[in-house]
Amino acid sequence: MLEYKSKNIVKKSLITLFFLTITTWGVLAQQDAQYTQYMYNTIAVNPAYAGSRGVLSITGLHRSQWVGLDGAPNTQTLNFNTPVSERVGIGLSIVNDEIGNGTNQDTYFDAVFSYTIPTSDTGKLSFGLKAGGHLLNVDFTKLQNYNNEAAIIGQSNIDKKFAPNFGAGIYYHTDKFYAGLSVPNFLKTEHFDNSSSNSSFLAAERMNFYLITGYVFDLNPNLKFKPAALLKAVSGAPLQVDVSANFMFNEKFTLGAAYRWDAALSALVGFQLSDAFMIGLAYDKETTELGGTQFNDGSFEVLLRYELKTRYKRVLTPRFF
Repeated sequence: MLEYKSKNIVKKSLITLFFLTITTWGVLAQQDAQYTQYMYNTIAVNPAYAGSRGVLSITGLHRSQWVGLDGAPNTQTLNFNTPVSERVGIGLSIVNDEIGNGTNQDTYFDAVFSYTIPTSDTGKLSFGLKAGGHLLNVDFTKLQNYNNEAAIIGQSNIDKKFAPNFGAGIYYHTDKFYAGLSVPNFLKTEHFDNSSSNSSFLAAERMNFYLITGYVFDLNPNLKFKPAALLKAVSGAPLQVDVSANFMFNEKFTLGAAYRWDAALSALVGFQLSDAFMIGLAYDKETTELGGTQFNDGSFEVLLRYELKTRYKRVLTPRFF
């Protein structure tokens, strides 16, 4: 009985948090979805990355956040990118992000273009652009037992509210080092239900700034070490800092750890099953008070990548980026 009551308390807390988030979107910034395996999912945050691996690369990722908490966020991404010439790369990125068992759902889809300029024998500087849109769905009926909360807010559902957007990025890389700066969405987009006279129910998306960097050290012929970092900044929200350290053994097996500043500790494992297939797994344990609750089993990510050779293929060394 005590466990049942505790679960109800946690569930009601999540619902309350959801509505507090919805009703304060007008004054607080909304952040993009977060990833622990960002080093393999770069195209989702920086369009200049398109084509940089020299092959057709298809990547899918699923993230379940705070497993055990009913209505916790989950995210799926699907993207591909490929070079079409020595200097031009193209791609497509789709991101689906939801919370509250589908009560709030965000879907992003973008076409990506990059142009690369050689800066030295090994260095390349790429410029990227992306253009696409965002669909917002808010369905209060999926709250089922919590219709009173929806009635108190006095808002009707939002059905596939569309907003266009565009972004840009720059990306520099050699065989050992990379660094990139990007803004995936330049336009500040506001979503609201026009059928309601109450305009306080507002979802405001603001510019997210990303800085990524990493370096590969050859410790010996069979072992590589790569520290990496991602910084994400958006007005009205705390700075997000992710640092990671991964070891690659025999170009096949990757093992590492990561830390999200003031938020989580993570473990990462990767397997290069063949020249074409790679699988990555990640587990996050919250370092906040939320991480200490008995109904939060942490966050999980599964990533699959498939790559095909093209006539522009180069040696994929290292496979870290």
